[in-house]
Amino acid sequence: MAAKLKKGDKVIVLAGKDKGREGVIVSVNPKAGKAIVEGINIAIRHQRQSQNSQGGRIPKAMPIDLSNLAIVDPKEGGPTRVGFRVEGGKKVRYAKKSGEVLDA
Repeated sequence: MAAKLKKGDKVIVLAGKDKGREGVIVSVNPKAGKAIVEGINIAIRHQRQSQNSQGGRIPKAMPIDLSNLAIVDPKEGGPTRVGFRVEGGKKVRYAKKSGEVLDA
């Protein structure tokens, strides 16, 4: 199945403690069905000091389920679903709300 959400997409969170917040996808794990979004689902991890790094409480973005994310419509700004269509012999993703092509 083709990926509806990719690295670099601007998404909005639909459910959970960060509901309504927007961010950019940093990485996607399609096998687990999760993605890491910049500034979303932050957890504090305690790290011991070492020769290379400062120790302390380090904020870290944790994975969020793909079903709890929706892509932000480039034209209208709200959450939208993603569809696929063929344009000029090439398969492209488009926003179902406005019909705008997502792949540049």
